[in-house]
Amino acid sequence: MKKHVSMLLAATFMTAPFVSLPTEVSAADYGRQVLAAKDGWASYTGTTGGSTSATAQVYTVTNRKELVNALGGNNTTNGSITTPKIIYVKGTINLSVDDNNNPLGYEQYRDPAYTIEAYVKQYDPATWGKAVPTGTLEDARLRSQKNQAARVVINVGSNITLIGLGTDAKIVGGNLMLKKSTNVIIRNITFQDSYDYFPQWDPTDGSTGNWNSQYDNITLDGATNIWIDHCSFNDGSRPDSMNGTYYGREFQHHDGLLDAKNQADLITVSYNHFSNHGKTNLIGSSDSTTADAGKLRITFHHNYYQNVVERAPRVRYGQIHLYNNYYNNVGNTHYIYSIGVGYQSKIYAQNNYFDMNSGFDAAKLISVLKGTAIYESGTMLNGTSKSFVQAYNSTASTPLSTDVGWTPTLYNTIDPTSNVPTVVKANAGAGKLL
Repeated sequence: MKKHVSMLLAATFMTAPFVSLPTEVSAADYGRQVLAAKDGWASYTGTTGGSTSATAQVYTVTNRKELVNALGGNNTTNGSITTPKIIYVKGTINLSVDDNNNPLGYEQYRDPAYTIEAYVKQYDPATWGKAVPTGTLEDARLRSQKNQAARVVINVGSNITLIGLGTDAKIVGGNLMLKKSTNVIIRNITFQDSYDYFPQWDPTDGSTGNWNSQYDNITLDGATNIWIDHCSFNDGSRPDSMNGTYYGREFQHHDGLLDAKNQADLITVSYNHFSNHGKTNLIGSSDSTTADAGKLRITFHHNYYQNVVERAPRVRYGQIHLYNNYYNNVGNTHYIYSIGVGYQSKIYAQNNYFDMNSGFDAAKLISVLKGTAIYESGTMLNGTSKSFVQAYNSTASTPLSTDVGWTPTLYNTIDPTSNVPTVVKANAGAGKLL
Protein backbone atom coordinates (compact mmCIF):
# COMPACT_ATOMS: atom_id res chain seq x y z
CA MET A 1 0.00 0.00 0.00
CA LYS A 2 1.30 3.47 -0.88
CA LYS A 3 1.07 6.31 1.59
CA HIS A 4 -0.13 9.56 0.14
CA VAL A 5 2.83 11.94 0.25
CA SER A 6 1.57 15.23 -1.17
CA MET A 7 0.98 18.14 1.21
CA LEU A 8 -2.55 18.44 2.57
CA LEU A 9 -4.14 21.67 3.62
CA ALA A 10 -4.42 22.12 7.36
CA ALA A 11 -7.64 24.07 7.07
CA THR A 12 -10.99 22.40 6.48
CA PHE A 13 -12.76 23.57 3.35
CA MET A 14 -16.41 24.54 3.61
CA THR A 15 -17.03 25.40 -0.05
CA ALA A 16 -20.04 24.03 -1.88
CA PRO A 17 -19.13 20.98 -3.98
CA PHE A 18 -19.44 22.76 -7.32
CA VAL A 19 -17.33 25.82 -6.44
CA SER A 20 -13.88 25.90 -8.06
CA LEU A 21 -10.89 26.17 -5.74
CA PRO A 22 -7.67 28.02 -6.58
CA THR A 23 -5.41 26.27 -9.08
CA GLU A 24 -2.76 25.48 -6.45
CA VAL A 25 -5.28 23.32 -4.57
CA SER A 26 -4.86 19.77 -5.88
CA ALA A 27 -7.54 17.09 -6.09
CA ALA A 28 -5.96 15.40 -3.08
CA ASP A 29 -6.85 18.37 -0.87
CA TYR A 30 -10.51 17.50 -1.22
CA GLY A 31 -9.84 14.73 1.27
CA ARG A 32 -9.89 17.40 3.99
CA GLN A 33 -13.14 18.95 2.79
CA VAL A 34 -16.32 18.54 4.82
CA LEU A 35 -19.97 18.95 3.95
CA ALA A 36 -21.05 22.58 3.89
CA ALA A 37 -23.58 23.92 6.38
CA LYS A 38 -27.23 23.51 5.29
CA ASP A 39 -26.28 21.15 2.45
CA GLY A 40 -29.04 18.63 2.98
CA TRP A 41 -29.89 16.23 5.76
CA ALA A 42 -26.27 15.07 6.24
CA SER A 43 -25.45 18.60 7.46
CA TYR A 44 -28.05 18.42 10.26
CA THR A 45 -25.45 17.43 12.84
CA GLY A 46 -22.45 17.75 10.51
CA THR A 47 -20.60 15.29 8.29
CA THR A 48 -16.81 15.53 8.27
CA GLY A 49 -15.63 12.09 7.12
CA GLY A 50 -11.91 11.57 7.59
CA SER A 51 -11.01 15.27 7.48
CA THR A 52 -9.20 15.11 10.85
CA SER A 53 -7.07 12.11 9.86
CA ALA A 54 -3.49 11.93 11.04
CA THR A 55 -0.89 11.79 8.25
CA ALA A 56 -0.33 8.11 9.01
CA GLN A 57 -4.00 7.44 8.19
CA VAL A 58 -3.93 8.94 4.68
CA TYR A 59 -3.62 6.41 1.86
CA THR A 60 -3.62 6.06 -1.90
CA VAL A 61 -4.96 2.70 -3.10
CA THR A 62 -4.90 1.07 -6.53
CA ASN A 63 -6.37 -2.41 -5.97
CA ARG A 64 -8.71 -4.41 -3.72
CA LYS A 65 -6.02 -5.62 -1.33
CA GLU A 66 -4.73 -2.08 -0.75
CA LEU A 67 -8.28 -0.80 -0.22
CA VAL A 68 -9.06 -3.48 2.39
CA ASN A 69 -5.77 -2.77 4.16
CA ALA A 70 -6.42 0.97 4.19
CA LEU A 71 -9.88 0.39 5.66
CA GLY A 72 -8.33 -1.52 8.57
CA GLY A 73 -6.72 -4.69 7.26
CA ASN A 74 -9.49 -7.27 7.75
CA ASN A 75 -12.61 -7.08 5.62
CA THR A 76 -14.60 -9.07 8.20
CA THR A 77 -14.02 -6.48 10.94
CA ASN A 78 -13.31 -3.29 8.98
CA GLY A 79 -16.90 -2.14 9.41
CA SER A 80 -16.29 -1.52 13.12
CA ILE A 81 -13.19 0.67 12.57
CA THR A 82 -13.68 4.28 13.77
CA THR A 83 -10.18 5.73 13.31
CA PRO A 84 -10.42 8.75 10.94
CA LYS A 85 -9.00 7.90 7.51
CA ILE A 86 -8.63 9.53 4.12
CA ILE A 87 -8.41 7.02 1.27
CA TYR A 88 -7.64 8.19 -2.25
CA VAL A 89 -8.66 5.86 -5.08
CA LYS A 90 -6.30 5.92 -8.06
CA GLY A 91 -7.29 4.34 -11.34
CA THR A 92 -9.59 1.30 -11.49
CA ILE A 93 -10.08 -1.05 -8.54
CA ASN A 94 -11.77 -4.35 -9.36
CA LEU A 95 -13.30 -5.89 -6.24
CA SER A 96 -13.91 -9.29 -7.85
CA VAL A 97 -10.28 -10.42 -7.66
CA ASP A 98 -8.02 -12.56 -5.48
CA ASP A 99 -5.23 -11.10 -3.35
CA ASN A 100 -2.90 -11.18 -6.36
CA ASN A 101 -5.41 -9.09 -8.33
CA ASN A 102 -6.38 -11.98 -10.61
CA PRO A 103 -10.00 -11.70 -11.80
CA LEU A 104 -12.60 -14.01 -10.27
CA GLY A 105 -15.93 -14.94 -11.79
CA TYR A 106 -18.66 -17.53 -12.14
CA GLU A 107 -16.40 -20.61 -12.21
CA GLN A 108 -14.29 -19.49 -9.25
CA TYR A 109 -17.27 -18.68 -7.01
CA ARG A 110 -19.55 -21.52 -8.12
CA ASP A 111 -20.28 -24.32 -5.67
CA PRO A 112 -19.57 -27.69 -7.36
CA ALA A 113 -23.22 -28.67 -7.01
CA TYR A 114 -24.50 -25.61 -8.88
CA THR A 115 -24.85 -24.72 -12.54
CA ILE A 116 -27.18 -22.14 -14.01
CA GLU A 117 -28.33 -24.71 -16.59
CA ALA A 118 -29.46 -27.11 -13.87
CA TYR A 119 -31.06 -24.30 -11.87
CA VAL A 120 -33.12 -23.04 -14.79
CA LYS A 121 -34.31 -26.56 -15.58
CA GLN A 122 -35.13 -27.42 -11.96
CA TYR A 123 -37.21 -24.33 -11.12
CA ASP A 124 -39.02 -23.80 -14.40
CA PRO A 125 -42.51 -22.57 -13.37
CA ALA A 126 -44.02 -24.90 -15.96
CA THR A 127 -42.94 -27.86 -13.84
CA TRP A 128 -41.93 -26.42 -10.44
CA GLY A 129 -44.95 -24.16 -10.12
CA LYS A 130 -45.23 -20.99 -8.01
CA ALA A 131 -43.36 -22.23 -4.94
CA VAL A 132 -40.17 -20.45 -3.88
CA PRO A 133 -37.12 -22.55 -4.87
CA THR A 134 -35.92 -24.99 -2.20
CA GLY A 135 -33.72 -28.06 -2.08
CA THR A 136 -30.13 -29.01 -2.79
CA LEU A 137 -29.77 -26.90 -5.94
CA GLU A 138 -31.06 -23.74 -4.26
CA ASP A 139 -28.75 -24.47 -1.32
CA ALA A 140 -25.85 -24.72 -3.78
CA ARG A 141 -26.82 -21.39 -5.32
CA LEU A 142 -26.78 -19.80 -1.86
CA ARG A 143 -23.32 -21.24 -1.13
CA SER A 144 -22.10 -19.89 -4.46
CA GLN A 145 -23.47 -16.45 -3.67
CA LYS A 146 -21.81 -16.48 -0.24
CA ASN A 147 -18.50 -17.36 -1.91
CA GLN A 148 -18.85 -14.31 -4.11
CA ALA A 149 -20.01 -12.03 -1.30
CA ALA A 150 -16.91 -12.84 0.75
CA ARG A 151 -14.83 -11.18 -1.96
CA VAL A 152 -16.98 -8.44 -3.49
CA VAL A 153 -18.75 -6.97 -0.44
CA ILE A 154 -16.29 -4.47 1.09
CA ASN A 155 -17.08 -3.28 4.61
CA VAL A 156 -16.50 0.42 5.27
CA GLY A 157 -16.22 1.75 8.81
CA SER A 158 -16.80 5.21 10.29
CA ASN A 159 -15.06 8.59 10.04
CA ILE A 160 -13.79 7.90 6.53
CA THR A 161 -13.38 9.97 3.39
CA LEU A 162 -13.12 7.83 0.23
CA ILE A 163 -12.32 10.00 -2.75
CA GLY A 164 -11.15 9.50 -6.31
CA LEU A 165 -7.98 11.11 -7.64
CA GLY A 166 -8.24 12.86 -10.98
CA THR A 167 -10.99 12.06 -13.46
CA ASP A 168 -10.73 8.28 -13.88
CA ALA A 169 -11.10 6.70 -10.42
CA LYS A 170 -13.33 3.62 -10.53
CA ILE A 171 -14.51 0.86 -8.21
CA VAL A 172 -16.01 -2.01 -10.21
CA GLY A 173 -17.43 -5.46 -9.67
CA GLY A 174 -18.52 -5.15 -6.05
CA ASN A 175 -20.51 -3.60 -3.23
CA LEU A 176 -19.39 -1.04 -0.65
CA MET A 177 -21.28 -1.93 2.54
CA LEU A 178 -21.77 0.79 5.16
CA LYS A 179 -23.48 -1.14 7.96
CA LYS A 180 -24.12 1.10 10.96
CA SER A 181 -21.20 3.23 9.82
CA THR A 182 -21.31 6.92 10.64
CA ASN A 183 -19.68 10.06 9.31
CA VAL A 184 -18.55 8.88 5.86
CA ILE A 185 -17.85 10.94 2.73
CA ILE A 186 -17.61 9.29 -0.72
CA ARG A 187 -16.76 11.50 -3.72
CA ASN A 188 -15.45 11.58 -7.28
CA ILE A 189 -15.58 7.83 -7.99
CA THR A 190 -17.31 5.86 -10.74
CA PHE A 191 -19.05 2.77 -9.33
CA GLN A 192 -19.73 0.16 -11.96
CA ASP A 193 -21.08 -3.32 -12.55
CA SER A 194 -21.84 -4.76 -9.12
CA TYR A 195 -22.58 -8.09 -10.76
CA ASP A 196 -24.29 -11.03 -9.07
CA TYR A 197 -23.36 -14.28 -10.82
CA PHE A 198 -26.04 -16.23 -8.95
CA PRO A 199 -29.41 -14.43 -9.08
CA GLN A 200 -32.41 -16.07 -7.44
CA TRP A 201 -35.70 -16.88 -9.11
CA ASP A 202 -38.70 -15.71 -7.06
CA PRO A 203 -42.01 -16.85 -8.61
CA THR A 204 -43.94 -14.83 -5.99
CA ASP A 205 -42.40 -11.47 -7.02
CA GLY A 206 -45.14 -9.86 -9.09
CA SER A 207 -47.73 -11.63 -11.17
CA THR A 208 -45.23 -13.56 -13.28
CA GLY A 209 -42.20 -13.84 -10.98
CA ASN A 210 -38.81 -12.13 -11.23
CA TRP A 211 -35.09 -12.73 -11.01
CA ASN A 212 -33.50 -10.89 -8.08
CA SER A 213 -29.83 -10.17 -7.45
CA GLN A 214 -27.87 -9.38 -4.34
CA TYR A 215 -25.44 -6.46 -4.61
CA ASP A 216 -25.80 -2.70 -4.74
CA ASN A 217 -22.90 -0.47 -5.72
CA ILE A 218 -23.25 1.21 -2.31
CA THR A 219 -25.50 -0.01 0.50
CA LEU A 220 -26.32 2.26 3.45
CA ASP A 221 -27.57 -0.25 6.03
CA GLY A 222 -28.28 1.64 9.24
CA ALA A 223 -25.57 4.15 8.29
CA THR A 224 -25.82 7.78 9.45
CA ASN A 225 -24.26 11.10 8.49
CA ILE A 226 -23.27 10.10 4.96
CA TRP A 227 -22.38 12.39 2.04
CA ILE A 228 -22.27 10.84 -1.47
CA ASP A 229 -21.14 13.49 -3.95
CA HIS A 230 -19.92 13.78 -7.55
CA CYS A 231 -19.96 10.02 -8.16
CA SER A 232 -21.17 8.06 -11.19
CA PHE A 233 -23.11 4.80 -11.02
CA ASN A 234 -23.87 2.38 -13.88
CA ASP A 235 -23.71 -1.25 -14.99
CA GLY A 236 -20.70 -0.82 -17.25
CA SER A 237 -20.53 -3.19 -20.21
CA ARG A 238 -23.00 -5.72 -18.74
CA PRO A 239 -26.38 -3.99 -18.37
CA ASP A 240 -29.22 -6.34 -17.51
CA SER A 241 -30.99 -5.42 -20.74
CA MET A 242 -28.29 -7.43 -22.57
CA ASN A 243 -28.58 -10.56 -20.42
CA GLY A 244 -31.59 -12.13 -22.06
CA THR A 245 -34.49 -13.78 -20.27
CA TYR A 246 -35.41 -16.97 -18.47
CA TYR A 247 -39.06 -17.88 -17.91
CA GLY A 248 -39.92 -14.73 -19.90
CA ARG A 249 -38.33 -12.42 -17.30
CA GLU A 250 -35.12 -10.39 -17.58
CA PHE A 251 -32.19 -12.31 -16.12
CA GLN A 252 -31.15 -9.68 -13.61
CA HIS A 253 -27.57 -9.52 -12.34
CA HIS A 254 -27.62 -6.05 -10.72
CA ASP A 255 -29.58 -4.74 -7.74
CA GLY A 256 -29.56 -1.09 -6.66
CA LEU A 257 -27.01 1.58 -7.45
CA LEU A 258 -27.29 3.37 -4.10
CA ASP A 259 -29.78 2.05 -1.53
CA ALA A 260 -30.56 2.99 2.08
CA LYS A 261 -32.39 0.86 4.64
CA ASN A 262 -32.72 -0.20 8.30
CA GLN A 263 -32.84 3.25 9.92
CA ALA A 264 -30.15 4.78 7.74
CA ASP A 265 -30.39 8.50 8.37
CA LEU A 266 -29.03 12.00 7.75
CA ILE A 267 -27.76 11.51 4.20
CA THR A 268 -26.99 13.94 1.38
CA VAL A 269 -26.75 12.63 -2.20
CA SER A 270 -25.55 15.44 -4.47
CA TYR A 271 -24.23 15.93 -8.01
CA ASN A 272 -24.18 12.22 -8.88
CA HIS A 273 -24.83 10.60 -12.27
CA PHE A 274 -27.03 7.48 -12.25
CA SER A 275 -27.34 5.92 -15.70
CA ASN A 276 -28.41 2.89 -17.74
CA HIS A 277 -29.80 0.85 -14.88
CA GLY A 278 -32.99 -0.72 -13.58
CA LYS A 279 -33.54 -0.46 -9.82
CA THR A 280 -31.73 2.78 -9.00
CA ASN A 281 -32.31 4.13 -5.45
CA LEU A 282 -34.37 2.12 -2.95
CA ILE A 283 -35.08 3.97 0.29
CA GLY A 284 -36.51 1.60 2.91
CA SER A 285 -36.55 -2.11 2.09
CA SER A 286 -39.89 -3.17 3.54
CA ASP A 287 -43.25 -1.75 4.59
CA SER A 288 -42.99 -3.87 7.74
CA THR A 289 -39.76 -2.25 8.96
CA THR A 290 -41.59 0.15 11.26
CA ALA A 291 -38.35 1.23 12.97
CA ASP A 292 -37.65 3.27 9.83
CA ALA A 293 -40.35 5.76 10.85
CA GLY A 294 -38.64 9.03 11.72
CA LYS A 295 -35.42 7.90 10.01
CA LEU A 296 -34.37 7.71 6.34
CA ARG A 297 -33.98 11.50 6.20
CA ILE A 298 -32.22 12.01 2.88
CA THR A 299 -31.60 14.91 0.50
CA PHE A 300 -31.18 14.26 -3.23
CA HIS A 301 -30.10 17.35 -5.15
CA HIS A 302 -28.49 18.11 -8.51
CA ASN A 303 -28.35 14.44 -9.49
CA TYR A 304 -28.54 13.28 -13.11
CA TYR A 305 -30.84 10.30 -13.72
CA GLN A 306 -30.22 9.16 -17.29
CA ASN A 307 -31.96 6.18 -18.89
CA VAL A 308 -32.99 4.53 -15.61
CA VAL A 309 -36.00 2.25 -15.36
CA GLU A 310 -37.37 2.98 -11.88
CA ARG A 311 -36.65 3.95 -8.23
CA ALA A 312 -35.25 7.43 -8.70
CA PRO A 313 -35.88 7.18 -5.79
CA ARG A 314 -38.50 4.71 -4.49
CA VAL A 315 -39.28 5.70 -0.90
CA ARG A 316 -40.77 4.15 2.22
CA TYR A 317 -41.11 6.13 5.46
CA GLY A 318 -38.37 8.68 4.75
CA GLN A 319 -38.46 12.47 4.79
CA ILE A 320 -36.90 12.99 1.37
CA HIS A 321 -36.00 16.40 -0.02
CA LEU A 322 -35.77 15.97 -3.79
CA TYR A 323 -34.73 19.15 -5.59
CA ASN A 324 -32.96 20.31 -8.76
CA ASN A 325 -32.56 16.78 -10.12
CA TYR A 326 -32.50 16.19 -13.87
CA TYR A 327 -34.20 13.14 -15.39
CA ASN A 328 -33.53 12.27 -19.04
CA ASN A 329 -35.41 9.22 -20.30
CA VAL A 330 -35.92 10.14 -23.93
CA GLY A 331 -35.98 6.88 -25.90
CA ASN A 332 -35.91 4.69 -22.76
CA THR A 333 -38.03 1.71 -23.81
CA HIS A 334 -37.77 0.05 -20.39
CA TYR A 335 -38.97 3.05 -18.35
CA ILE A 336 -41.51 2.33 -15.58
CA TYR A 337 -41.52 5.41 -13.30
CA SER A 338 -39.16 7.90 -11.62
CA ILE A 339 -40.40 8.71 -8.10
CA GLY A 340 -41.94 5.92 -6.03
CA VAL A 341 -44.42 7.14 -3.40
CA GLY A 342 -44.24 4.26 -0.95
CA TYR A 343 -45.66 3.40 2.43
CA GLN A 344 -45.62 6.40 4.84
CA SER A 345 -43.20 8.25 2.56
CA LYS A 346 -42.85 12.01 3.00
CA ILE A 347 -41.30 13.31 -0.21
CA TYR A 348 -40.84 17.06 -0.74
CA ALA A 349 -40.06 17.57 -4.45
CA GLN A 350 -38.98 20.98 -5.77
CA ASN A 351 -37.80 22.23 -9.15
CA ASN A 352 -37.03 18.90 -10.78
CA TYR A 353 -36.77 18.72 -14.57
CA PHE A 354 -37.86 15.77 -16.74
CA ASP A 355 -37.02 15.16 -20.39
CA MET A 356 -39.25 12.38 -21.68
CA ASN A 357 -40.64 11.24 -25.03
CA SER A 358 -43.02 13.63 -26.73
CA GLY A 359 -46.56 13.44 -25.37
CA PHE A 360 -45.51 11.75 -22.13
CA ASP A 361 -48.17 11.77 -19.41
CA ALA A 362 -46.89 13.60 -16.31
CA ALA A 363 -48.85 11.20 -14.08
CA LYS A 364 -46.44 8.44 -15.09
CA LEU A 365 -43.47 10.26 -13.55
CA ILE A 366 -44.57 8.76 -10.24
CA SER A 367 -45.76 5.40 -9.02
CA VAL A 368 -48.00 5.29 -5.97
CA LEU A 369 -46.95 2.27 -3.92
CA LYS A 370 -49.16 2.52 -0.82
CA GLY A 371 -48.11 6.13 -0.26
CA THR A 372 -50.73 8.80 0.39
CA ALA A 373 -48.92 12.14 0.03
CA ILE A 374 -46.18 13.97 -1.83
CA TYR A 375 -45.41 17.70 -1.98
CA GLU A 376 -44.50 19.01 -5.41
CA SER A 377 -43.64 22.41 -6.86
CA GLY A 378 -41.73 23.73 -9.83
CA THR A 379 -41.75 20.56 -11.94
CA MET A 380 -40.98 20.93 -15.64
CA LEU A 381 -41.65 18.26 -18.27
CA ASN A 382 -40.11 18.72 -21.72
CA GLY A 383 -39.68 22.44 -21.16
CA THR A 384 -43.20 23.07 -19.83
CA SER A 385 -44.36 23.52 -16.25
CA LYS A 386 -46.34 20.44 -15.23
CA SER A 387 -47.61 18.92 -12.01
CA PHE A 388 -47.37 15.14 -11.70
CA VAL A 389 -49.60 15.32 -8.61
CA GLN A 390 -52.36 17.12 -10.50
CA ALA A 391 -51.99 14.75 -13.45
CA TYR A 392 -52.21 11.72 -11.16
CA ASN A 393 -55.11 13.09 -9.10
CA SER A 394 -57.12 13.91 -12.21
CA THR A 395 -57.87 10.22 -12.71
CA ALA A 396 -57.09 8.62 -9.33
CA SER A 397 -59.85 7.10 -7.26
CA THR A 398 -57.86 8.07 -4.14
CA PRO A 399 -56.07 11.37 -4.76
CA LEU A 400 -52.68 12.12 -3.25
CA SER A 401 -52.41 14.74 -0.53
CA THR A 402 -49.72 17.42 -0.83
CA ASP A 403 -49.30 17.71 2.94
CA VAL A 404 -46.29 15.63 3.97
CA GLY A 405 -46.03 17.11 7.45
CA TRP A 406 -42.66 18.84 7.14
CA THR A 407 -40.87 21.59 5.23
CA PRO A 408 -37.16 21.39 4.34
CA THR A 409 -34.77 24.01 5.74
CA LEU A 410 -31.39 22.38 5.08
CA TYR A 411 -30.54 23.83 1.69
CA ASN A 412 -28.67 26.85 0.40
CA THR A 413 -29.92 27.75 -3.07
CA ILE A 414 -32.58 26.08 -5.19
CA ASP A 415 -31.98 26.77 -8.88
CA PRO A 416 -34.78 27.79 -11.25
CA THR A 417 -36.08 24.63 -12.88
CA SER A 418 -35.29 25.86 -16.39
CA ASN A 419 -31.60 25.98 -15.46
CA VAL A 420 -31.45 22.46 -14.05
CA PRO A 421 -30.47 20.49 -17.20
CA THR A 422 -27.55 22.80 -17.93
CA VAL A 423 -26.32 22.98 -14.34
CA VAL A 424 -26.64 19.27 -13.66
CA LYS A 425 -25.13 18.00 -16.93
CA ALA A 426 -22.16 20.31 -16.46
CA ASN A 427 -21.45 19.34 -12.85
CA ALA A 428 -22.89 15.93 -11.95
CA GLY A 429 -20.80 12.78 -11.92
CA ALA A 430 -17.27 11.60 -11.26
CA GLY A 431 -14.44 13.56 -12.82
CA LYS A 432 -16.28 16.88 -12.45
CA LEU A 433 -15.33 17.74 -8.90
CA LEU A 434 -12.48 20.09 -9.82
